[in-house]
Parts: sequence; C-alpha cells; structure tokens
Amino acid sequence: MRILVEAGCAPIVVVLGAWLGEVPDAITVVNKEWAAGMGSSLRAGLGYLLTTPAQSALVTLVDLTGLTALGCARVAKSPAEIAAATYSGVRGHPVKFSRSHWPEVIKVADGDQGAREFLRGRGDIELIELSDVASGEDLDFKTE
Repeated sequence: MRILVEAGCAPIVVVLGAWLGEVPDAITVVNKEWAAGMGSSLRAGLGYLLTTPAQSALVTLVDLTGLTALGCARVAKSPAEIAAATYSGVRGHPVKFSRSHWPEVIKVADGDQGAREFLRGRGDIELIELSDVASGEDLDFKTE
C-alpha cells in the first residue's frame, strides 16, 4: 500500500475476502464471494467506487513484488481512459480505468480473469512500459 500512497493514489480501496482484518489508511471492502476468483473482487471494488465521486481507478494486485511507486504513478497519471502497464511488451498490472468503463468491467469480470475479457482486442488502451522502473513479477507464478 505504501507504493500506492507514494504514487499519489487516494483514496486507497482494498478488497478483502479470504483474510479479513484492518488495513491502516485504506478503505476496506469485503468481498463475500472471494472464493469465486479475483473477478468478484474487482466487481466489489468498482461497485464501491461507483458510490463515490472518483473518476478513475488504478487496479493492481497485492502480490506483485516488483511494482514501484514510479510505475504506478506513470499509469495513474495517464490521460487515457484505459491505461495498462507493460513489462518488456507484455501487458500486466496496474491498469487504470476511467469511471465510464466501470459498469462494463463489472459486467464481464469473472473468475480469475478479472478485466481480461474487457481488455481483449481493444485498440484504445494506452500501453505504458514500466520495465525500466518496475517488474511484473507475480508471486503466484514464481517458481523455485
């Protein structure tokens, strides 16, 4: 979360499910359907944001060990309606969505696909290379 604060993101909304607890300096949203996959967490978070005046959301995962504040800030500050990080040309997190896209993302976010279906084949995504300041390393895919 420190990375998001340093990137200038506010407020910070954290979606909890399998683990419930206090997250200092964050708004927590409980996803009772967490076992259905990260798509349900994305729906819960964006659903909450629809009740606020927020105009864009920077979405990221908690297990990206190489994510940096500078990388998050690059994506968050993009003027594009949709912006996504890339690492050596491979799309990853974080992804920025403007408010106008949230209902459609909520509609298609499913299972462990998150917004993948929404993003598939779109030509209006600004891809922002971050490999000079961050890595897309995900603990889920780390092998020993």
